[in-house]
Amino acid sequence: MLLADVVATSQAVAATRSRKAKVTAVAELLRRLVPVEGDRDRDEAATVVAYVAGALRQRRTGLGWRSLTTLPAPAAEPSLTVLGVHQQFERIAGIGGAGSQAVRATAVADLFGRATADEQHWLRGLVTGEVRQGALDALVQEGVAAAAGVPLAAVRRAAMLAGSTIEVAVDALVGGEAALASYGLEVGRPVLPMLASSAPSTEEAMAKAGGGRVAIDTKLDGIRIQVHRTGDDVRLATRSLDDITDRLPEVVAVARSLPATSFVLDGEAIALADDGRPRPFQETASRTAQESGIAVTPYFFDVLHVDGRDFLDAPGTERLAELSRLVPPEHRVERLETDDVAEADRFVARVLAAGHEGVVVKNLAAPYDAGRRGSAWVKVKPVLTLDLVVLAVEWGSGRRRGWLSNIHLGARDPATGELVMVGKTFKGMTDEMLAWQTERFLALESARDGHVVHVRPEQVVEIAIDGVQRSTRYPGGVALRFARVVRYRDDKRPQDADTITAVQALL
Repeated sequence: MLLADVVATSQAVAATRSRKAKVTAVAELLRRLVPVEGDRDRDEAATVVAYVAGALRQRRTGLGWRSLTTLPAPAAEPSLTVLGVHQQFERIAGIGGAGSQAVRATAVADLFGRATADEQHWLRGLVTGEVRQGALDALVQEGVAAAAGVPLAAVRRAAMLAGSTIEVAVDALVGGEAALASYGLEVGRPVLPMLASSAPSTEEAMAKAGGGRVAIDTKLDGIRIQVHRTGDDVRLATRSLDDITDRLPEVVAVARSLPATSFVLDGEAIALADDGRPRPFQETASRTAQESGIAVTPYFFDVLHVDGRDFLDAPGTERLAELSRLVPPEHRVERLETDDVAEADRFVARVLAAGHEGVVVKNLAAPYDAGRRGSAWVKVKPVLTLDLVVLAVEWGSGRRRGWLSNIHLGARDPATGELVMVGKTFKGMTDEMLAWQTERFLALESARDGHVVHVRPEQVVEIAIDGVQRSTRYPGGVALRFARVVRYRDDKRPQDADTITAVQALL
């Protein structure tokens, strides 16, 4: 299959808001892969599924925006194949050692020099994780179900148990529903974790979760961990299913101490200060990336399997009873079960006062619906907002092509009056807002650098965040977490913006 076919589908998906139309476009592309025969066909199918979801199959390539700022002239006609592009990225990912930067640059020039203008633009977005087309994993699963003629529920469950939509998609295209039925919970093979939707208040979260008596879990700001044990063999996986067993020996020790031969537990690992309050998230997260002297403590909130029995389809009450039997209180998240909103609010206040992120309200009758962000689990977190100044804006891609989209944000340095960059965001923007800000920021343009339009620092914007973390990327030493636009503040001047001191204090 030509890469141009995937790019055309991606553009079609990005151009519509209709979920049905998106699914149809993805399904039509995947049907062109059938029949899938042999390893080469399977490799091509896996790559197409990954690309239509907007992701490379390689975890790391050593490439970023800086590597792609200067590209060769585009090709006049499409010639790149999907499999050829994947193989080239495999080569690029394997480049290392002395002189690797020059070798990598040559490989990039070779690949992008054979790409058309549309393909170059799309490949740049693929490498940087900015293919904004709305073809998320759940939507691709719908496309797989339609293309293979199998029930969507079968695709979702198999993907949950395999921990991979790509693997399941290929099997569905090859063997249909019978191939999907072969997937089961296997201790040692991570499954996609169950996710939570959001609500602005405890009362709304309780109603969204089904009402009545619910469980309210403390939401820790740590590393999501899935712990698999068979005998003394323990495996730890992150939310993205990366293996971090060697990084967290203290969690392995806790897992080995529990009174069972085999199990699968869901939880969080978090670094705590001497007073028991959580340390900054970045300190916890550093344990997954490098050696660190900071210890973490595991806290578990769900169980999927114990000694030969699966609990995925069991109601929450049954799973929590088994969790309490298996895991001692010092390694379970603090939880309240109630149907009283006032009691729930008091619990939330205590959780926040202890320095934690918020709570997750859980339907006690619901099964463990892995890989889904439904209403059985609903998170409630306080919303922090900052008034910041727009320093620059990036041209959008996909459905946002032609609009200025990703905004660069700055906080005020009270000592110098200068603005210090603290992050970027393209989230929270409506079409009306994109149209407005394109006109507004072109009027404020002061310079251009490739796809970046620098602007006079005059526009204040209100940004909601989940917090901040330490960062060496920005000069203020901090970066915003999950920033999204609330509204533009024409009633405020740049000198009214929040200071870098205030942002740093949120650490």
